[in-house]
Amino acid sequence: MRVLIVEDEPYLAEAVRDGLRLEAIAADIAGDGDTALELLTINAYDIAVLDRDVPGPSGDEIAKRIVASGSGMPILMLTAADRLDDKASGFGLGADDYLTKPFALKELVLRLRALDRRRAYNRPPVREIAGLRLDPFRREVFRDGRYVALTRKQFAVLEVLVAAEGGVVSAEELLERAWDENADPFTNAVRITVSALRKRLGAPEIIVTVPGVGYRIHTKPDAGREERDRG
Repeated sequence: MRVLIVEDEPYLAEAVRDGLRLEAIAADIAGDGDTALELLTINAYDIAVLDRDVPGPSGDEIAKRIVASGSGMPILMLTAADRLDDKASGFGLGADDYLTKPFALKELVLRLRALDRRRAYNRPPVREIAGLRLDPFRREVFRDGRYVALTRKQFAVLEVLVAAEGGVVSAEELLERAWDENADPFTNAVRITVSALRKRLGAPEIIVTVPGVGYRIHTKPDAGREERDRG
């Protein structure tokens, strides 16, 4: 999952970003409305976390533009305004959730996971495919009942692949969804992470390479060995 944090308090924004990274959630920061709108045109985000009171176009204006774009991107309002009228106006602008400051990072993570699940057509919280069982809330992965310990980045990559339900995901999309804006587009980080992920998941290999296209979860891991990337 990749989110945009629109927050003009640098310490808070950086603390949230760093905390989300520990939960395998990539996050970019925009300290003002103009930067937020620019990033929204460049990158594909799963969720926008908006402080309503930021310099330039306000969080309210950003929310309006996201809704008007028709992207369907969920919006979580993050603000100190905690009156019922404030919340009502936020929801009226198109917000999908509302979290008041101060807040616990764990609650923010749970709300983001819930929004991401609803965004993907009410998919179940625990996802299962080809013997894999992935729980994004507990950040746990099991293969055929065996617990698999993954790094945060490995989990983030696997989460994107599992969500595709056997569909092909390009290296570019994995880089965009599992890394933040500081990732080098020419890096081999995706290939290295996928290779390490394969080893963690064990045999038979379940992540296959579609040459020239990307990666996918093989729903029949005993077949299609010619697709597997041995590198």
